[in-house]
Amino acid sequence: MSLTLTPRAAERIQGMLKEKGLPETAGIRFGVKGGGCSGFEYKVDLEPSPRTFDMPKKDDQVFVSHGTRLVVDKKSYLFLGGVEIDWEEQPFGHSFVYRNPNAKGTCGCGTSFSV
Repeated sequence: MSLTLTPRAAERIQGMLKEKGLPETAGIRFGVKGGGCSGFEYKVDLEPSPRTFDMPKKDDQVFVSHGTRLVVDKKSYLFLGGVEIDWEEQPFGHSFVYRNPNAKGTCGCGTSFSV
């Protein structure tokens, strides 16, 4: 199972990378950490090259979705395999939206889930 983006999410990430002046080989790291209302929270970090893609960490999983590079550490991949990430713009804020088939429950905040 891979980690995928919708075209809208890929476009937003590519825009974020460009705004930060990062090279085309840069990408974004998605992960999971303990916490949040439901037990786990999604986390997102920009990952510039070469640290991530020219010399990935030993246990990193690297995916390309709609031309955008995604990196996930081994532990997070256990929770993120098969996830589709979208980008949603609303009047009171913008955020990534996670469609996670592994989640047994979610919180109203949209960034917390349980397994």
